[in-house]
Amino acid sequence: MTVLSALAIANYRSLRRLVLPLAPLTLVTGANGSGKSSVYRALRLLAAVAQGGVVRALAREGGLASTLWAGPEQFSAAMRRGDQPVQGTRRNGPVSLQLGFGAATAEGYGYAIDIGLPVPRSTSVFNHDPEIKREAVWNGPFMRPAALLVERRGPALRIRGERGWEGVARPIPAFASMMTEYAEPRAAPEMLSLREQIRGWRFYDHFRSDADAPARVPQLGTTTTVLGDDGSDLAAAWQTIREIGDRAALDAAVEDAFPGARVQIDVLGERFALRMHQHGLLRALDAAELSDGTLRYLLWIAALLTPRPPALLVLNEPETSLHPDLLPALGRLIGQAARTSQVIVVTHAPRLLAALDGAVPNTQRLDLHKPLGETQLAGMEMDQIPRWDWLAR
Repeated sequence: MTVLSALAIANYRSLRRLVLPLAPLTLVTGANGSGKSSVYRALRLLAAVAQGGVVRALAREGGLASTLWAGPEQFSAAMRRGDQPVQGTRRNGPVSLQLGFGAATAEGYGYAIDIGLPVPRSTSVFNHDPEIKREAVWNGPFMRPAALLVERRGPALRIRGERGWEGVARPIPAFASMMTEYAEPRAAPEMLSLREQIRGWRFYDHFRSDADAPARVPQLGTTTTVLGDDGSDLAAAWQTIREIGDRAALDAAVEDAFPGARVQIDVLGERFALRMHQHGLLRALDAAELSDGTLRYLLWIAALLTPRPPALLVLNEPETSLHPDLLPALGRLIGQAARTSQVIVVTHAPRLLAALDGAVPNTQRLDLHKPLGETQLAGMEMDQIPRWDWLAR
């Protein structure tokens, strides 16, 4: 499993050139509008590369032009001091959105992608489609010639073999990643391994808990080792943990948040229904009767106690709709998940941050701020920021 040591993002929304150090548990925080959501969305874009959908994902965000850094290519010292108004200058480099990550060990794999504008063609109406200009896979925390394993420049792909570099005859389409266009287990096993690992990354963002939420009604149940994004398979996921996961941890998580409560799963033919016994009540409450916060917390329990932990688990504002008194228990639950997965938490809840600080050894807290519209790391020295070599065209 590749543990990530760094996340690099260039020219994506407010992230002009940002390199974030990552740890087994990384907490990304900052004021509203500081760029936390952009970091989360950039990670989702990286995950879309391995699914073959990065260009479509950019289209859903409004296209490359609307996601690019909107400020000047460079800030002068006078602009940063406030002695000169922020203004555009003549562009020296190409339009380039870059995403990448480095590995924590020399045996792990790093990856980077450079997305830019197409060369206009009179024969095509797709002249606004983003193009993948470069990609690279290497060993270790940052790209260097000796560690480079696979490299793509435009349509040309080459792979380092036992006899040196070998070119791949078939060109790679400009709209597709080499991750999905070339999956040869013998020639490039590292790329296949990395692709499958990225496909296993897991993201959770604002579970639905409204009156019509899928988790509130009985659903067809099958063995469910991974809770779905919409939480519709909550009852099945809960029962799966009971049968093949850590049942004791499941019961302890409920007791930690709701003393005296317990959860049961009723099987109604092929449908599974979740019910909760609460201290002092004479009957169990159906999922439809639970408060938004209670239901959302049960969804977090099922997500974080998964019997199939991913290499990377990314949580976006998990505190949403939860009572502040539940946040210490949520912090303990996230800390437990960080023992089997690398976890990134995007949050602005002080009580959750307090519960998570030091939850696992080497917890990394990243405070973001946004001077002149550019997201930067606050309170971090240059030697604390990982080295990163941006892709050159």
